[in-house]
Amino acid sequence: MMWKRLSFPRKRESARHLESAKGGREISSHGLMRFLASLEMTMILIPAFAGMTGLLSLLYLSPAFAAGSDNGNVGTTVMNSHGEDMELEFKLYDPGTESIVDYARYGTFLGAGTDKYQYKVTNRKALAAAVGEGVYPNNSVYKDPAYRILVTKGKLAGSHWDYVNIDNQQLAFYKWATANDTPAVQQFYTALALEKLGEYAQAIKAYHAVVVHFPKQVGWTYWHTPLYMARIAIDRIDFITRKHPGLGIKLAEADVEVENGHNEKITDDKFVVNPGRLIKVSPEELKVKRTDVSKLKITKIVGAGSVKLVQFENGHWQMRVDGKPYLIKGIAYAPTPIGLSPNEGGYDPNNAWMTMDLNKNGKIDGPFDAWVDKNKNNRQDSDEPAVGDFKLLKEMGVNTLRLYHHAANKELLRTLYKEYGIRVIMGDMLGMYAAGSGAEWYQGTDYTNPRHLENMRNSVRQMVEEYKDEPYVLMWMLGNESNYGVVGDPDPKSNNAGLGSNAKAQPLEHYQFVNEAAGMIKSIDPSRPVGFSNGEVVTIDLLSRHSGHIDVFGANVYRGAQGFGRSFWQDVRDFMDKPVIFTEYGCPAYMTGKDQETAEAKQLEYHKGNWEDIVYNTAGSGFGNALGGVVFEFVDEWWKSGLPPKFSAKEHETLGDFIAAFPDGTMHEEWLGVASQGDGSQSPFMRQLRKSYGYYRKVWNEK
Repeated sequence: MMWKRLSFPRKRESARHLESAKGGREISSHGLMRFLASLEMTMILIPAFAGMTGLLSLLYLSPAFAAGSDNGNVGTTVMNSHGEDMELEFKLYDPGTESIVDYARYGTFLGAGTDKYQYKVTNRKALAAAVGEGVYPNNSVYKDPAYRILVTKGKLAGSHWDYVNIDNQQLAFYKWATANDTPAVQQFYTALALEKLGEYAQAIKAYHAVVVHFPKQVGWTYWHTPLYMARIAIDRIDFITRKHPGLGIKLAEADVEVENGHNEKITDDKFVVNPGRLIKVSPEELKVKRTDVSKLKITKIVGAGSVKLVQFENGHWQMRVDGKPYLIKGIAYAPTPIGLSPNEGGYDPNNAWMTMDLNKNGKIDGPFDAWVDKNKNNRQDSDEPAVGDFKLLKEMGVNTLRLYHHAANKELLRTLYKEYGIRVIMGDMLGMYAAGSGAEWYQGTDYTNPRHLENMRNSVRQMVEEYKDEPYVLMWMLGNESNYGVVGDPDPKSNNAGLGSNAKAQPLEHYQFVNEAAGMIKSIDPSRPVGFSNGEVVTIDLLSRHSGHIDVFGANVYRGAQGFGRSFWQDVRDFMDKPVIFTEYGCPAYMTGKDQETAEAKQLEYHKGNWEDIVYNTAGSGFGNALGGVVFEFVDEWWKSGLPPKFSAKEHETLGDFIAAFPDGTMHEEWLGVASQGDGSQSPFMRQLRKSYGYYRKVWNEK
């Protein structure tokens, strides 16, 4: 086959600038018409522009908006009538007349900064010309020659939702730019495609259009929780302008507050909108500048022992251990042997690894007998000695392990601390997964049940009294994304095990008890901070009213490769005024239809974006409320996808668990490790280290 690259001209440019990448020949306007004819082009019926509908449709919006990365201006291969494969290179047909749109010239802002906000367009034609292709209210995409060819050749068939996570973002752009959907959703995904194509300036305009025109419209996640499209559009603009300071573009004063916006209803939402404005600034102004907080006045100290939280006069937070700044470089560690799970073999993934010695050599398996399969041949060669996970964790730069529910071996944890310099966040599930409450699994922890509450008090008290004098305990952590707690269906055919908790149905009672338990911990051990692990910022407004004894807001967050977004950091600051630890973040190293090399590269990209966002928001920069984070997790666990008999802990499941913000748009929970267990034949000893492990080994060891 002959391969050619075809580049269409921008609007108002001469068609003579079309050229073949290989042949280098120019195509005249007559030549263009012949080429279009060779594609057997027919009349295209153009539907009304989706943005004109103005309807709020309640759809399930995949949060995979955060997946993917800069793919550059990729093209699409089409075949002409001569049997030649022609590649249509992406190039904006109509980039607009203004790189930064002055909306005041084309309409009127009413009630900015209030719940009465609206923008009334007074000169639609001029505004369309200013913003350009893919940005409301412009519909020049229908005149784009590449779009017309792709429609004719059937390249844009099917639902626009099928185009969210595809590699070819040229197709995604054209599909979403012409989609009929909620205008805010349609405009957001059009902007996302532009961003992935490397058209950053146009993407910024497209994201800002969401804020200006549709700030009160909502999309929906797979879990049927609302996505406030204008807020995440601002997040994306913030990310692009910070990542690409050379653009010299800044979004000033923009803010969308949603009162009552942290529950699952939208009927009680109240939007306070300031669309802000894009302004031109010098690239130097956009470069990250860090304040030396050691020179600032400390206004608050939490903790009476060696571990303290300090707040500075600028509102930023920092953890200090023995008087020195301590950034949590944490990881979840549960080296579960292949074939075992809570449902198969009664295995306890939280604590069983602390005593397990399957090879009967007198050493605990994972911590001391693990070895690295350097050549990934799934067998231990002579140059692959046992080194142990503790050594691998130290070399990775880990300084903290998160233990979810108590521990089972004090001497092991003392060794972890004394010989490897790693501390632990000691946790109690506080009824999540029915842990500590004494509830039957399908009954679930009931936060109004006096017996369950007393059992949990005793569990927390036992933990603190047993470990409060251990030097390796950094802090205490209650729960684990506990606000998500639901009961399941005992019918095995349902594959709905639930989470052994009623917390989601009892949010007030749950948070009140969390605060009570935190207060009890502080009465027993006032020397250490106490945190609570929430799921995302869901119901953070309610939590904030019942968190007087909680020192640290913990959150399990999986938002995508760009990090957590300005809206997350802002919510934590505004509602909690407490520092935040990411009690889980991570990404699977599996992608449907992709090889392992690609999947690992995407996992690395995700981790890099998340860690950089955490560092940016530590004391002295950004919102300044980050204390660090806990990577989930060190090594893959093969039991996570579901219950037997449908799923087996002996199989590394590749079926996607649910729609989420990961590289292929799906969670693969059995692939979250920065190390794998290979083909499972040498479990629980073999480790195949992934690219993300190497990334942390580099950045976590930098001085």
